[in-house]
Amino acid sequence: MKVLAFEDGFDIEALLTSSGIDMSEIELIQRWDTTDFLDHIRDFSPDILLLDHFIPPTKGLEVLQQLNIAVAADKIERPKIIVGMSSASMANERMVQFGADHGIVKFDLPELPMWSKD
Repeated sequence: MKVLAFEDGFDIEALLTSSGIDMSEIELIQRWDTTDFLDHIRDFSPDILLLDHFIPPTKGLEVLQQLNIAVAADKIERPKIIVGMSSASMANERMVQFGADHGIVKFDLPELPMWSKD
């Protein structure tokens, strides 16, 4: 499973590992800013895209909106799962309104069922 995370404040791999998630079959790339975000998404072609809402220079919600436009224009393939993750519940709800599959407080990320091999 390929995971691309746009998160500028916390090490996502450390968060998942410390919560007991088996990373042996997960290829995770973390970008600490959203510069050239569409290129990174296109080049890596993640199964799971994690978007922090408050990341600079382009907030996660705008990344999601631009991704939706690119997918609609057949310029990029949509990741199977998109997760809006922020410490603010309202921001997560907004991401879901714009097409994210999940909106979750980032520290609860390991609780999502997508990490389970079952």
